[in-house]
Amino acid sequence: MKRLFWLVLVGLVLFSLVLGGCAAKAEKVRIATDATWPPFESVSEQTKEIEGFDIDLMTAIAEEAGLEIEFVNVGWDPLLAGMAQCQYDAAISAMTITEERKEKFLFSDPYFEAGQIVTVRIDNTEIASKDDLAGKVAGAQIGTTGSFEIEKIEGATLKTYDDIGLAMQDLMNGQIDAVVADNPLALGYIGKNADKLKAAGGVFTEENYGIAVCKTKPELVAKINEGLAAVKAAGVIDQLVDKWLAPAE
Repeated sequence: MKRLFWLVLVGLVLFSLVLGGCAAKAEKVRIATDATWPPFESVSEQTKEIEGFDIDLMTAIAEEAGLEIEFVNVGWDPLLAGMAQCQYDAAISAMTITEERKEKFLFSDPYFEAGQIVTVRIDNTEIASKDDLAGKVAGAQIGTTGSFEIEKIEGATLKTYDDIGLAMQDLMNGQIDAVVADNPLALGYIGKNADKLKAAGGVFTEENYGIAVCKTKPELVAKINEGLAAVKAAGVIDQLVDKWLAPAE
């Protein structure tokens, strides 16, 4: 009987350890991002890792919310389609919160205010704002707010790209007349190519970036919003603006 008692006791201890181990192992949250949108997300030439404003922000949010996350680098169109089908738990990718997108997935509270701006070659004297794009060919990344805005301009021809960097390259090579993109991204390209590019007019839309979440996971939205609120209160977003968006001296 004594031997049986000790065997049962050891069995219970081992069972409790297994249960404890399972409970401690948090489910990994898969976060999609299109790492072709610097300075918000891109692949570092040095480390080959995904980096940027959004990556640092989501990492900080996850730490505050107690989430274990894994970033998945995916193209913009597959990202949107994948989020609509809940192939990913969430996505952070300089994504503007729109009514159309709200029908397909949930959104966190806004974390960044941006807007669209027109970029042209440094020697361009014909385009001073979006109103001058009629009769011109303007590039934008496919499925982005920039492409939607070009489509609204009567007489403008939209040329879409899978990667905004390719649009900027075509612009510098004289193959298109302008690029419409989010102002932080556009100003980043202008800053790196100040002898070739310039902004034509100011920001002409008002947009807010949010973190997209699978529509069946409202509890994840709540956790992300909780973490985002803590990050904002700690001044982390201001620190990230200084790190990623401040002009180089």
